[in-house]
Parts: sequence; structure tokens; C-alpha cells
Amino acid sequence: MSSINSSMVEIKGKYGNIEAYLVRPADMNPRPAIIVIHEIFGLVEHIKDIANRFANMGFVAIAPNVYSSFTELSRILTPENVYLAFDFMQKIPIDKARDLNFLMQEANKLSEDKRNILLKLLNTIFTGNLPYNKFTEELTNVVEYLKAQDFVIENKIGSIGFCFGGGMSLLLACYTKINACVTFYGQNPNPIELVEKIACPVLGIYGGEDMRINQNLDKLVAAMVRYKKDFEMKIYPGAPHAFFNDTNPKTYREAAAKDAWERTLRFYNYCFSQN
Repeated sequence: MSSINSSMVEIKGKYGNIEAYLVRPADMNPRPAIIVIHEIFGLVEHIKDIANRFANMGFVAIAPNVYSSFTELSRILTPENVYLAFDFMQKIPIDKARDLNFLMQEANKLSEDKRNILLKLLNTIFTGNLPYNKFTEELTNVVEYLKAQDFVIENKIGSIGFCFGGGMSLLLACYTKINACVTFYGQNPNPIELVEKIACPVLGIYGGEDMRINQNLDKLVAAMVRYKKDFEMKIYPGAPHAFFNDTNPKTYREAAAKDAWERTLRFYNYCFSQN
């Protein structure tokens, strides 16, 4: 394990200042860089730990808080609030998950404070109201920030994201020239034709039991084939959504996570050796 330096930095974005966790090997030698994009829970310690793992492997890693330049969203989308919403939704029968009347009835059983937080989150997260295009613009500013650093090799910048961040990693590759893109169980670009704009190799990692994401994988594969993209995909049988998150014992699958990590490192080393 190499010696690493870490700090919180602020990057000027289009909509405000982007807070980000930056970690790199202690020497100042230029290195390839990885943008680590968090799950819906925001920039939590687990994501910083992943960034640290990359730094220990010799990469510069930066984990932006995608919400931080959006004042109102950053107040709503705190890890505590998002966990409250997910705990609530996990108790809802699958066939009732889109029944707003039923959700309201269940929400009314909570305390007023929790109910108010929950209703804001349900309206933000589960109705598709997140500003994905604006998030992508801010992530583009993170790419430009990395390119300006002496300790980053400008043409060796990749992205990786998990769940929400997996979808953002793909969108970033659609709108910005990066050199490698990894998505862990992220949603497809919308519209799917955005895949045509991708100019780097893509690695998709999925859990075999993650039917919400997997039900649309055929569309992603078809688009990658149609537009002749460099695309590799791995599905881990028996693994659920978020199987890589070792802080969640309900979903974590050690063997799949270990293999996915090794596969990811091989992918980046291949991509960066081509530039």
C-alpha cells in the first residue's frame, strides 16, 4: 500500500461550488485519474473508501458530491434522509410502489417531521425529477479540473459510478471526452441514442438479481452494437443491486465484489495503456 494524500477541495461549477474528496499518491508524479461518482446516498465514507482504494493502486481519485452545487437539493438529499426514504420503500409491496394513494396512506403513519422529509424525497427521487443534465454539466467541470492539475495525465481520465452514479458515469461519457467509463448497475442513458456520442471504452457491471436495472440492458447492448462501441459487460449470477457496497450486509456479495474490482482495474489499465 502506497502513501496517499487526501483532502476536500472545491471546484467552481456552473451552478455553484462542487465539493469533492481528492486523494492521490503522495508523490507529485502525473497519474491517470478516476472520477468516483456516488450512489443516491451522496458522498458517504464508503465512496471515499473506494477513492482511497484507487489511490493505493496508483491512481488519482476524486469523488465529487454531485448535489453540493445545488443548495436546495443538498439540503434534501442528505444520506440520513435518503436512507429514510429507502427504508420506507423497502416495506412497500412491489405492486404498490407506484400507487401514490397507497404511499400517502403509509406516509401518514409516520411522524410529521419524517413524513415531510419523505414526501419531498419521493417527489425528487422516485418521480424522475432529478436534474440529470445539470449534474452532468457539473461533472464535466470536474473533468476540466483534473485536466488542469499537474499530477494528472490529461488524456488518462476515467469515470466510475454506482447505482445513481453508474447512470451518471454513462451520461458523462456521452457528453464529455473521457478515456474510460465504468458503470456499476447504473440506469441507461435517456434517450438511449446518446450512446452514439460515447468516445471511450465502457465496462458495465451488473447483478443477476437486479431486475429493475437489468430489464433494460437489452436496449443498452443493442445501442452499443448499433453504434459500434467498445463495450464489455459482466453479470454476476445471484448478486443483487448494490452488491459492491461492503457497508450494506443485506446486498454485499464478497466474491462478486472482489472479481468486479479486479475486472475494473484491468479495464482501466488497458484503457490508459492505449493513450
